Amino acid sequence: MTHLSVEMLAADAAEPITTAGHAQLGIAVLAGIAVIVLLITKFKLHAFLSLIIGSLVLGAVAGAPLDKTVTSFSAGLGTTVAGTGVLIALGAVLGRLLADSGGADQIVDTILAKAGRKAMPWAMVLIAGIVGLPIFFEVGIVLLIPVVLLVAKRGNFSLMRIGIPALAGLSVMHGLIPPHPGPLVAIDAVGANLGVTLALGVVVAIPTAIIAGPVFSRYAARWVDIQPPENLVPERASDDLEKRPGFGITVATVLLPVVMMLAKALVDIVVDNPEHQVQKAFDVIGSPLIALLTAVIVAMFTLGRAAGFTRGRIAATVEKSLGPIAGVLLIVGAGGGFKQTLVDAGVGQMIMDVSQGWHVSTLLLAWLIAVTIRLATGSATVATISAAGLVAPLAAEMSTPHAALLVLAIGSGSLFFSHVNDAGFWLVKEYFGMDVGQTLKTWSVMETLISVVGIVCVLLLSLVL
Repeated sequence: MTHLSVEMLAADAAEPITTAGHAQLGIAVLAGIAVIVLLITKFKLHAFLSLIIGSLVLGAVAGAPLDKTVTSFSAGLGTTVAGTGVLIALGAVLGRLLADSGGADQIVDTILAKAGRKAMPWAMVLIAGIVGLPIFFEVGIVLLIPVVLLVAKRGNFSLMRIGIPALAGLSVMHGLIPPHPGPLVAIDAVGANLGVTLALGVVVAIPTAIIAGPVFSRYAARWVDIQPPENLVPERASDDLEKRPGFGITVATVLLPVVMMLAKALVDIVVDNPEHQVQKAFDVIGSPLIALLTAVIVAMFTLGRAAGFTRGRIAATVEKSLGPIAGVLLIVGAGGGFKQTLVDAGVGQMIMDVSQGWHVSTLLLAWLIAVTIRLATGSATVATISAAGLVAPLAAEMSTPHAALLVLAIGSGSLFFSHVNDAGFWLVKEYFGMDVGQTLKTWSVMETLISVVGIVCVLLLSLVL
């Protein structure tokens, strides 16, 4: 297991924007996060604006000149959007094609037709895992809610017995598996290998989703025994389609970018020669941009054309997919700006200085930082981005597997105890027709389980890698 030590502590490459002492920097960080939390929760200000204001407060309390704070924030925003913006857009296009073509419904219907009553919670976590690979958590909820409500009603299940596994599968994908925005930004920030992170992420995700999904749903169903709300079953995308793509080709299309990225990781391990032509080729093939772009182009034929879409309708589907992600891009970008303000203020160096001599697992420290920011801001993505920026210097001398585990530790921490300052909390509450107390006992506990089981799996893997 990797521990903090004097030998591994590297100086932050960024030039500090202030020379404030540790106490002042610590107060500045708390003030910046407190302002963000207050603006989001009390004044209902958009997270994008809240992050900008919080970054300015952080710089001001740290004693940094305003112009340098603005420069740091702008640089962080630009770098983050440049690194992940195109990938988020491509993921949104792939997700929209999957939904509008009826491909998502095909996956759901096929698996449910094969599953018996006892296997239904396991089928739901499997469905959520597959569907959740290329799409955002919120989109996944919208896609799966009709299925969850329908299965619970027809099979006379408690809504929690079916809903919790679906939510667990989606949430685990969102927090741990690229190409979701949080993991992608963390990979870039700590310099981790994407393919290795993806492979280890799957290893961590499987037991985590099982424990927080089908296993926990037994208890959640006893604590909150509710029936599906009658008025919340929207029409499915494929109800108006004359045909839709087959199960096999749909799954193959969804998994294509994952396979391409894993192939690159495998070639890196087997060939292990950056100058070798095969490795050079797979460096291109397995890059997230090429992998997702390939999947989108393939999906236009395997999903769009298979559903009978004309060229015009495919173009319209692509256009529709890009509008809703504007807010996501801005929040992710502003989170990157806040992260860069933290780093340039010297907070990363402060953490290393304060941590000298501690025999604390770097992975556990990263998890705790992400947990703190998650509880404060309510955003898993903001928690991931900010925590990754803070602990990035600690990854300087890490091995490739441990750098990947650092990303997964941050991702696990970013999912801890969703509560009233998290948009996902209210989304789940409304869709499932629960009150606040019921949502805390089910959804919030499930998120905490994912976080804790995730970090335990990460720490166990660090012992053998």
